[in-house]
Amino acid sequence: MTTTTSAAAVLGSGPVLDPGAAWLLNPRVAVRPEPFGALLYHFGTRRLSFLKDTRLVELVTALADFPSVDATFTALGIEDGARPGYVSALQRLAETDMLLPASERA
Repeated sequence: MTTTTSAAAVLGSGPVLDPGAAWLLNPRVAVRPEPFGALLYHFGTRRLSFLKDTRLVELVTALADFPSVDATFTALGIEDGARPGYVSALQRLAETDMLLPASERA
């Protein structure tokens, strides 16, 4: 029998991002725009993340406005071929508590 486990489950580092579900920026995270993209600062964990892609910044800040990550991709005109890279980046943000499933909205 073969068992498949996501990287997040192996690392025990947080939820697995489902692009078909609604996600949002954690309310404890501040976004500071920068010429290269943005800085994200989590006031709870004191973690700082650098987003070095302005499209990723646009995506992260727009997530709460749409019913799913996929719907956000569509609304922002992100092509199918580029989506896996963005899902991977969003997964890393979810693992560090920068993003939350919308169902966990505080």
